[in-house]
Amino acid sequence: MKKTAAASSSAPATPSIPAQTATPAPAARGGRVSRLSQLTVPSMPQSVASTAAKSSFSQAPSTALVPPPPLAVKKDPKLANNWKTKSPAELTDAEVIAMPDTEYMNEKQMAFFRLKLEELKRGILENAGETTEHLREDTVVVPDPADRATIEEEHALELRTRDRERKLLKKIEQSIQRIDGGDYGYCDETGEPIGVGRLLARPTATLSLEAQQRRELKQKMFGD
Repeated sequence: MKKTAAASSSAPATPSIPAQTATPAPAARGGRVSRLSQLTVPSMPQSVASTAAKSSFSQAPSTALVPPPPLAVKKDPKLANNWKTKSPAELTDAEVIAMPDTEYMNEKQMAFFRLKLEELKRGILENAGETTEHLREDTVVVPDPADRATIEEEHALELRTRDRERKLLKKIEQSIQRIDGGDYGYCDETGEPIGVGRLLARPTATLSLEAQQRRELKQKMFGD
């Protein structure tokens, strides 16, 4: 009995397996537990995740570039034949609009828009000359700071206006060259007629209304 007891007492004790405990989440800076470590995100197989991503992407509505419909230009049928008996300088805007579509950009229309462009160019050059005279007249030093600031602001505004007109002058010259080459009145992108109504509103236009609207929509959505 003593030997048995001694043997049992001398046998090494079997180590007990400790119970698994949850590993504490790493502490963030300052001893605070990170909120991200407390969140449990269920795992998803890669194939399922890619399929879900593709389905969600395919379900996203696509934004279509649909330009608004162009405005119709009213024609007066009574003025449809006036262009036959009048010179380009005598034609009015209404008479040019009333011309048949088959006569689009004929010799008289080309001459009519050339006169429009030259008149616009002449007005810009006259405005530039007036601005130069204004700057020469206002070279006297004004003692009052408020009056001097007002004059400088007027000069800055006038110079900005002349700078815009200078850019317009370049477009006018290009439009006159297009008339000489026979390309005036047709869209640069599609080759379709720009339209008499649009050219009367903007003689330097190089795009049709639809093409211009599409370009503005693309620039607004995707940038230039």
